[in-house]
Amino acid sequence: RAVILGLPFDCGTHPTRVGARLGPASIREQSLLLRPYDGDSGVNPLHALGVVDLGDAHVFPGETERSFEGIERAVAQATQAGAIPISFGGDGAIALPQMRVLARRHPGLCVVHIDAHTDAYPIEGHNNATPFARAFEEGLVETRRSFHIGLRRSHMTPGVYDYGRQLGYNLVSMAALIERGVAATFAQVRETVGKRPVYLCFDMDFFDPSVAPGVCTPAWGGATAREGLEVIAAMSGLEVAAIDINTISPPHDVGGMSAFLAATVAFEFLTMMATGRLSAGLLAGG
Repeated sequence: RAVILGLPFDCGTHPTRVGARLGPASIREQSLLLRPYDGDSGVNPLHALGVVDLGDAHVFPGETERSFEGIERAVAQATQAGAIPISFGGDGAIALPQMRVLARRHPGLCVVHIDAHTDAYPIEGHNNATPFARAFEEGLVETRRSFHIGLRRSHMTPGVYDYGRQLGYNLVSMAALIERGVAATFAQVRETVGKRPVYLCFDMDFFDPSVAPGVCTPAWGGATAREGLEVIAAMSGLEVAAIDINTISPPHDVGGMSAFLAATVAFEFLTMMATGRLSAGLLAGG
């Protein structure tokens, strides 16, 4: 019902922080600190969902288009039997090839993007700042039913938020999320998205650098670990097509704590999926 897929690619364009290509290996390593049973439900989501790790997509450092093709092939293989892929990045650029495959498989695809940045910047090309701009141009997602949540702090170009809204995306700043509350914010998300398929893209810089220092583009004022896990729980009920956990940069991590948190995010998503399917009678047991 769910598969793990590593997407070990980053564009290498950041002036000071390159290393997200090492993220999948680090997340897997730190996942050894987790235990298989959820304390609240008693469910073992790996068993309940029959989770399989498919390994890594075949990518090529410094070759973006060729790597995107490799990612598309891997995601297509991961989804061909109906499983939900849980991908480990990689920088934010890996969202675009995933959306290309998901849009073909799931008409009406929406995005719920948890991130300090929109990744829909008014600039050309393929990099960490453009996948959702290119997704709009390629007609891959229903932008007016899609969200970027957790936005904050400095940008490398002006007019980023205005541009995102021009593309049709719903933007929710970190300040607005805190003011309105997680429950109210995601009630709006569920109402807007409805039963449409959703690509959940979770950029680890949504978290504050105090708890996730090892990310591509850290930004102060982010979520605590507890708040981030609360956000995951609030996404229960969405029709998940794929989950992407990205931008872990091991060269900038401290004791692997960011990768450990990313592995925990994956476990929480898997638990949410497993308990949801069990309550709906879609799985035989935990």
